[in-house]
Amino acid sequence: MPLAVGLLIVLCAILLFRLAMLEKDLRSGAGQLKDRRETASGAPLRLAAPNASAEALLAQVNALLRQGEDERAAFREREKVLRQQIANVSHDLRTPLTSIRGYLQLMEDESLSEEERKRCLAVVEERSRVLQDLIAAFYDLSRLEAGEYAITREKVDLREVLSELLAAFYSDLEAKFRVEVDLPEGLSPVWGDRAALTRVYANLIRNALDHGEGILTVAAGETAEGVETRFENGGEVGEEDLPHVFDRFYTSDQTRSGRNTGLGLAIVKALTEQMGGRVRAERSSGGFAVVIIWKK
Repeated sequence: MPLAVGLLIVLCAILLFRLAMLEKDLRSGAGQLKDRRETASGAPLRLAAPNASAEALLAQVNALLRQGEDERAAFREREKVLRQQIANVSHDLRTPLTSIRGYLQLMEDESLSEEERKRCLAVVEERSRVLQDLIAAFYDLSRLEAGEYAITREKVDLREVLSELLAAFYSDLEAKFRVEVDLPEGLSPVWGDRAALTRVYANLIRNALDHGEGILTVAAGETAEGVETRFENGGEVGEEDLPHVFDRFYTSDQTRSGRNTGLGLAIVKALTEQMGGRVRAERSSGGFAVVIIWKK
């Protein structure tokens, strides 16, 4: 009997000791949480003494804390990007507007000749078209990213789409490039929306006209993955710029002339992926190339 009582006393002492250590760990954890909140520390919570159950609890608490920190960091990054995008939008819209206002004020000068007035009016009209294109691009990109841009997938003759576009831009392209075209007959039709496909390649042509030089190569062919098209021009794209050419508002032109908003290729990527295609940019011996692969 005395032995049993002695064992019971020892057992109670052990339990009391473990309970005291657990309470100490909980107080320590509460204190560490308070310190984190007051000092914005990122240190993980730690136990004063080993305890499997408390360690499991603390591991989950630390995981939640890390998740919260990651979400706050992601939010700050999104906020930073949004502020930069708003600044870019403001700049890109302000540039043609400033030009329009300047020429309108100039036209109020009664000493201007009729010929000079016509030249001013032509500039105002051209800047107005730039402004209209910018607003349309902003609107289209917002609809694409919100999933509100209607896409109807059907069989499309890609060779026909490209041939019509190259014919429409013929005079502009011939004035700037030596154009090399390789669009084989019998090219398999692809799955896509004809209007969206036309928009994709019109943007690539405009991008080439804005930034390319020398030789423009437009080629299409069939691969194991699908139908591949390649737009290649002599434009210079730095190695550091290449991963970002499809980013919204990204442009290596830091002066942002108002015509180089970085939206054209962002729309190309969004439309291509929405139609189930894949797009990539690469540097080549001919300069800068955009490669798109469509499903047959």
